Amino acid sequence: MPGTTTLAAEVTNVSGHCVWMLIDDEELALPYSEFPWFKAATIHQILNVLRPTSDHLYWPDLDVDLSVESIRHPARFPLRAKSTSQPCHTPDPPQLF
Repeated sequence: MPGTTTLAAEVTNVSGHCVWMLIDDEELALPYSEFPWFKAATIHQILNVLRPTSDHLYWPDLDVDLSVESIRHPARFPLRAKSTSQPCHTPDPPQLF
């Protein structure tokens, strides 16, 4: 009787420089310099990873979707996330005459 196939993806380590993933039998690093979404994430957010298809990882708590191929070869995927926070701007002080 056929069962449901579960695609394996597991976070094996979180360090100060990267997140390590075990995908099937391959261990891959996600350095924060290439994958900045994980740098300020909590352990719980990082560990909550889904693998809907063989080449798709999804972190619902972070709303991050990545292809496994983009982890293997980040240089082939040059678009990078940019911070949405805006620098604070202090208005110029009023000039006194």
